[in-house]
Amino acid sequence: MARLMLSLDSQVLAEYNMNKERYTVGRLPDNDVRIDNAAVSGHHALIINILNDSFLEDLNSTNGTYVNGKLIKKHALQHGDVITCGHHQLRFIDSQADDSEADEFEKTMVIQPTAAAVERIHATRAEAPRPGVNGQVPTDSAIAAVPPKAKLQVLSGAFAGRELELIKTVTMVGRPGVQIAAITRRADGYYLVQVESANGDFAQINGTQIGAQARRLGDNDVITLAGVKMGFFVN
Repeated sequence: MARLMLSLDSQVLAEYNMNKERYTVGRLPDNDVRIDNAAVSGHHALIINILNDSFLEDLNSTNGTYVNGKLIKKHALQHGDVITCGHHQLRFIDSQADDSEADEFEKTMVIQPTAAAVERIHATRAEAPRPGVNGQVPTDSAIAAVPPKAKLQVLSGAFAGRELELIKTVTMVGRPGVQIAAITRRADGYYLVQVESANGDFAQINGTQIGAQARRLGDNDVITLAGVKMGFFVN
């Protein structure tokens, strides 16, 4: 089943499972995908699903419909296409193609922790106080005591739309030789810790570098790491 991921300024706003034949996109309330913005026409575009194929058509919108930056009237959608309506983006995700990319995504962005990395993580103090651990980075058992469910969703680049459930005590993401950070799961939430950077720059949360200390993540935070933006979402 194909999906549409609606975003504005790299912030994911909604996802739609495309289980119907026709989907209208526009500003008015009767649209399947409503974008309440003056730059979007009342009925802006139409997506038609026929068997395993999806087709996009502009409905004579005022500001036009773009796919991957090009103005279109009609377009056969491909996995990863980015539809722009006004200031909003809709990423088309073909679930079959998405699944086939899973192994490559894991190989490229998810990194097995090394002993040195784990030592670095446990040597880092978080700025926010954590009850019951006297300001120390907790042990693995304490980290996993009461973990909320959370995930990362890639918002930019070749793997946009990919999701990664944060089920491990430590999940390391990034690109070796470029920039690597770890997300640690603790009793009071999830923290981002810098592990490696080729040029000395730190990973960012919502556009601000995290520095040498661990930083607690909040729902809908946007992480920028190794040139890739990822959304952090609490399930």
